[in-house]
Amino acid sequence: MTGSSSSSVAEGAPGSYGLGPRAAVVLVFGSSAAVLVVEIVALRLLAPYLGLTLETSTMVIGIALTAIALGSWLGGRIADQVNPRRLLGPSLGVSGAVVALTPAVLRSTAEWAPALLLLIASLTILVPGALLSAVTPIVTKLRLTSLAETGTVVGRLSGVGTVGAIVGTVLTGFVLVSRLPVSGILIGLGTLLVVGSALVEWRTRGWSSVPALTLVIIAGGLATMVAPGGCDTETRYHCARVVQDPDRGGGRTLVLDGLRHSYVDIDDPTFLEFTYVRAIASVVDAAFPQGEPLAAYHLGGGGLTFPRYLAATRPGTRSLVSEIDSGVVRINRDQLDLGSQAGIDVRAEDGRLGLRRLDTGSRDLVVGDAFGGVSVPWHLTTVEAMTDVRRVLNEDGLYVANLIDHGDLAFARAEVATLSETFEHVALVGEPTDIGLDPTAAPEGGNLVVLASDRPVDLRAAQEALDARQTGWKIATGDDLISWTGDAKLLTDDYAPVDQLLQPSSARSSQ
Repeated sequence: MTGSSSSSVAEGAPGSYGLGPRAAVVLVFGSSAAVLVVEIVALRLLAPYLGLTLETSTMVIGIALTAIALGSWLGGRIADQVNPRRLLGPSLGVSGAVVALTPAVLRSTAEWAPALLLLIASLTILVPGALLSAVTPIVTKLRLTSLAETGTVVGRLSGVGTVGAIVGTVLTGFVLVSRLPVSGILIGLGTLLVVGSALVEWRTRGWSSVPALTLVIIAGGLATMVAPGGCDTETRYHCARVVQDPDRGGGRTLVLDGLRHSYVDIDDPTFLEFTYVRAIASVVDAAFPQGEPLAAYHLGGGGLTFPRYLAATRPGTRSLVSEIDSGVVRINRDQLDLGSQAGIDVRAEDGRLGLRRLDTGSRDLVVGDAFGGVSVPWHLTTVEAMTDVRRVLNEDGLYVANLIDHGDLAFARAEVATLSETFEHVALVGEPTDIGLDPTAAPEGGNLVVLASDRPVDLRAAQEALDARQTGWKIATGDDLISWTGDAKLLTDDYAPVDQLLQPSSARSSQ
């Protein structure tokens, strides 16, 4: 007479290859946490090359979920056909080796074979993610000793895996990224996984490739040191370097994620290297009396080139800067001589939140310089955000912003349309071909400067200042600007497809 279902022994009874409850919890918890660490850090590794956009985030999340689904399915299926204890070591060890090699492989691919970046990036997420996700069904197989406890075992390990994923997410986002470079996080994680593999193999003695994987970890660490795309500093948001100008003793270029983000001459803050900064200076100098101190607010800081310019040319100016990246703030203080600049107050905060804290009518000038060539903080582009900018400006106040776009300039057109909805007077400054003043040539894109206010700005004086600084840029306004903007849709907090509108350039530098 056969036993009842409550007492029947499933394949994988303890006598063949059972696993203790504590070891099972540690393996499921750790492997689930590792999957989320890899996913979050992969976003940061890819941001310098693909931008921190909705598409990039969606792609990485989609690949990670595919890995979890694939690993769970294959892990369970193979565990029914092979002794599960023989699978744990390889799953941990191989995933650890791939994770440790990821920084060097991705950065080298991005620099030397960019056409393969998406494929290689997908594999560096998919392979370790699938192997680590296979751990849960393998461990579940090992823990199932009776059909009567199936629900308990599966439910407990599923819950442990979810908690592990939560801890991996929180630990990475709030602790690891703020304290360690992303390459260090992945190499450290890879080392932990190989150590875990070694412990499993020590107990099972079924697999002997741990020494080889250890060599892979060491190779990954060495390769990361020499791989392209290295940083002087890895901040929470950027891979940052400061490059000295060989032609100017005080010249420094702040490079963020491979892009020349800011140029600062620490000996002469009135020297403006980038064309768009000279354009902003021209507009501001034309809009306000020469030398008059201003109350200014800056959305985005970077190297603080323009706040330094205002401090030098308009003594007594008070500039408040919201720079979301505290690492960039430290670079300004430690390497770009921020301490010697009076009247500049920098806060490590999101610009939209910083804007809300400002009093109504408290600013003469708001400068927007938070938009990059590969990504744009969409919440700083909308009607609601611009309405808040208008609120903090006094009746003669001016908003001026740097825009970057390419192709058909769909994002720039939408942002100009959004400003036209909010302010009475709007003008656009840029290359004649880009702003519709030279219909004989197609736009190339790059930097544009938009200005908006509720009082007229002396555009003739602004044009004279642009010419004096040899920018080659012109100003479009009135019917010319309406024609250029076309039927571009307004950007709102409820509808702002900025990442889809923005067309980044393959160029790796600003103007």
